Amino acid sequence: MRISITFNNNITVPAELNDSETARKIQAALPLTSRVNTWGHEIYFSIPVKAGLEKGATEVMEIGDIAYWPPGHSLCLFFGPTPASVEDEPRAASPVNKAGRFQADSHILKQVPDGARVEIKEA
Repeated sequence: MRISITFNNNITVPAELNDSETARKIQAALPLTSRVNTWGHEIYFSIPVKAGLEKGATEVMEIGDIAYWPPGHSLCLFFGPTPASVEDEPRAASPVNKAGRFQADSHILKQVPDGARVEIKEA
């Protein structure tokens, strides 16, 4: 399912959710609005979805991954290293469920500040 993620009404990131159970729960909750937190080169924000860890949950991500972090009920967008990274790979604070991919230049996402409004909807 294609979605759009818009920050402060001026930065829009096209994305696609995968076919996981977590992604289906996210899709069912659309449209969503929240406020952004940043952690290194990760943007995350709480959403009204509750899901446990799925088989294959991991901490190591790739640039462009969208994941769901169960402890924080949060959606995460990874666009570079985080404070938990060992090398240059994006790494979550704890295991996450991969839920999709986004297409955006990391320079664009670096412009999104803490507290920015985020809206997620079907594209």
